[in-house]
Amino acid sequence: MVIKGLVIVVAVIIDQMQARMQARIALQKQHATTAAVVERNTIDPTPRPGLRRTQARLHLSREIESQNNRTATETVCRRSNCTQILHCVVQSEVVLKRHWKPNRISGLVGCMNPMRFEDWLAPTPQGLFCKPGGFFIDPPDSVDRAVITHGHSDHARFGHAHVLATAETVEVMKVRLGAECAGAFQTQPLGERLRVGDVDVTLRPAGHILGSAQVVIEYRGQRAVVSGDYKRASDPTCAPFELVPCDLLITEATFGLPVFRHEPAAKEVRKLLDSLRQFPDRTHLVGVYGLGKCQRVIKELRLADYDKPIWLHGAVKSMCDLYARAGQDLGDLRLVSEADTKLAGEIVMSPPSAARDVWSRRLTEPVVAFASGWMRVRGRARQRGVELPLVISDHCDWPELLRTIRETGAGEVWVTHGREDALVHQLAMMGLRGRALALVGREDEED
Repeated sequence: MVIKGLVIVVAVIIDQMQARMQARIALQKQHATTAAVVERNTIDPTPRPGLRRTQARLHLSREIESQNNRTATETVCRRSNCTQILHCVVQSEVVLKRHWKPNRISGLVGCMNPMRFEDWLAPTPQGLFCKPGGFFIDPPDSVDRAVITHGHSDHARFGHAHVLATAETVEVMKVRLGAECAGAFQTQPLGERLRVGDVDVTLRPAGHILGSAQVVIEYRGQRAVVSGDYKRASDPTCAPFELVPCDLLITEATFGLPVFRHEPAAKEVRKLLDSLRQFPDRTHLVGVYGLGKCQRVIKELRLADYDKPIWLHGAVKSMCDLYARAGQDLGDLRLVSEADTKLAGEIVMSPPSAARDVWSRRLTEPVVAFASGWMRVRGRARQRGVELPLVISDHCDWPELLRTIRETGAGEVWVTHGREDALVHQLAMMGLRGRALALVGREDEED
């Protein structure tokens, strides 16, 4: 009878502990947007008085309660020799602890690190600002300290007092904006960690254009990655994108709609060469962005064994010269202004606007092509009078954006530069916390 009574007591205690465990899990789900730690270690974005003290007390009370329950259960089990019941209790505690996810980078329990990303990294009218580092990332206006991801004009601006960037990006800025476009430059090699204020900053390849970089910021056990513009597709003119696991990913979304699916660049270049063979008496005028796209298309043509001279509009020559100085062999390049014929059967690279300019009248019945991710939208091609759309982009398409988000393992994603709302909606469907930053000056219609 005594043993039977003890077994009943143990069963009651087990039922109580299971009920407490279920209540704890329900409490965690109920308060996932306030003080509790959710599945991906995110914290309530709304600051509340005493929130950190409340979290600490909640965690401490849970630890004491868990220890007391386990001690009482072990005592009864020793008296009744109920080894299997004790094993069940231990397993229940293990299951419960699985709801307390460690921080991806630091390994600390989530409730022990209640700091929000907004506490140290915040969008402002001057751009994205890292408070403990004292610097902005790609600010649209002149600031004291700026970290620049790459040299396109919507990211690299004139007038900053101090600029940190890769050596290639610094050179691009000097060529495009002038040697005195910033008060001082500091170059940082890719992969090298640098202490800036109270944070560690590392630049990693973004695969966008020559010198482009992601900005990796580490602060108090948290890691944030600011992607800048990036692509996952291969590009022979720049270092390939490098995936960086992180807690917070700040990603661009230039082509953040499911309709955007880019083609391999080699396939689109073959379309251009097929058209050239089909219309040998016409000039093929290819509209390209002067920095990055122009050089990439030229390099893809060379890889496709096109070894004839490629003719350039004067506006794209300086960047081709810069790529050549950086070690890129682009072959025989010549200026259209120096040609003594109307270039029938030749390929000409120019800014997209040149096709509608009187400048194009010097060419023979030009076949107007345009290399851009926007050429996936037929209406845009018709609007620009494009006869040969080439879907070549230096940004991620929709599948690449989702792939990158999944592979980084980020529990929180901030979206900027493009179709933000659609991607934020997709993040919610993926069970991730998303936020649209809507930063100023972040759209390149010529890509």
